[in-house]
Amino acid sequence: MNFSPIFPGGVDASGQPATLGVMGGGQLGRMFVHAAQRLGYFTAVLDPDADSPAGRVSHHHIQTGYSDAAGLAQLASICAAVTTEFENVPADALQALAAQRPVAPGAAAVAIAQNRIEEKAHFSASAGVAGVSCAPYAVITTAEQLRAVPTDLLPGILKTARMGYDGKGQVRIANMAELAVAWADLKGVPCVLEKLLPLKAECSVIVARGWGGEVVGFAPQYNVHVDGILAFTAAYASNMPPALAQRARAATESIANHIRYVGVLCVEFFVIDDGSADGALVVNEMAPRPHNSGHYTMDACDVSQFDLQVHAMAGLPLPVPRQHSPAIMLNLLGDVWLDAAGQARTPDWQTVLALPGTHLHLYGKLEARPGRKMGHLTITGADVASVQAVARQAAQVLGLPGLDALR
Repeated sequence: MNFSPIFPGGVDASGQPATLGVMGGGQLGRMFVHAAQRLGYFTAVLDPDADSPAGRVSHHHIQTGYSDAAGLAQLASICAAVTTEFENVPADALQALAAQRPVAPGAAAVAIAQNRIEEKAHFSASAGVAGVSCAPYAVITTAEQLRAVPTDLLPGILKTARMGYDGKGQVRIANMAELAVAWADLKGVPCVLEKLLPLKAECSVIVARGWGGEVVGFAPQYNVHVDGILAFTAAYASNMPPALAQRARAATESIANHIRYVGVLCVEFFVIDDGSADGALVVNEMAPRPHNSGHYTMDACDVSQFDLQVHAMAGLPLPVPRQHSPAIMLNLLGDVWLDAAGQARTPDWQTVLALPGTHLHLYGKLEARPGRKMGHLTITGADVASVQAVARQAAQVLGLPGLDALR
């Protein structure tokens, strides 16, 4: 499409400051708002929660539901362009906004990420880079499809086609009997059954694509999950074999280019043990937005994923990011604020912040709950060994799991 850049510090036709909007008021929206405001933009957040982290720091907070016609009209009237901070914002709401304002990413791209069936089809068509594939899978939407599932897909993981994230909507399956029970427990909603593969590691790649098709991005991140939620991300050159990293980046760019994506995109991969030294890459899922595994870019790079989100949607030049420090990002869930008996406590920030190279980011959420993302801690340093040592110390102080998988 023809797109005129929205320059920072400018004004619109009515003389109002250039305003960028975001659908969703969570922590990703908050960090987007901060990045936009550093460039001189005004910001507007549409989110129904009066205490949403992004709404509390934005120039405008439109407190309505994501499909509310009046709220969408108000957002369009205020903003020069709109983005989203989570993939489950209704695609038709983004489509309605796109009739009046540039929206990045577009409704079609978000709709793909909202439905695993469409996502698998997209990956099969677009991730055709040597050594990258989807896990073998079957679509289950009817009882007939359930009965027709090939037995060589078992054991596997049954995933709901919609609304599954952070390990939700997923059931591990050993045999056909368990598959039938699990699908019934999920109320017979459309699902995807994926073959369980021998997992060596998990990684992700974050890129930004502009309106003109230009693409920049970051090196792949090595990720470790605990109970389906990201525990930590390691971002440094030795985190995975170079050839594997190149294939992951190439596949991510292909996935973005195939649908002419605009904005920041994260694609997650599994590294599978196929008997080779490096392993094989299997594309898992995509997130049409900045991603938890990219938060380290705020402290370890000269351009963060949120800076790129602002640049991409506003049509500004996309700078090539440079990582100046090795980094490890620790995810801080609400469990850190609770003792063994489940009673509220204050984490030992005094000890943590005395450690060298620590950068604490809290998201302004008012209530800590188990599994709720409350913040993150990034550790940077001059070399990988020192970063790893501090990360282990911080994890021990805060009682964080998963660091035994650090490499």
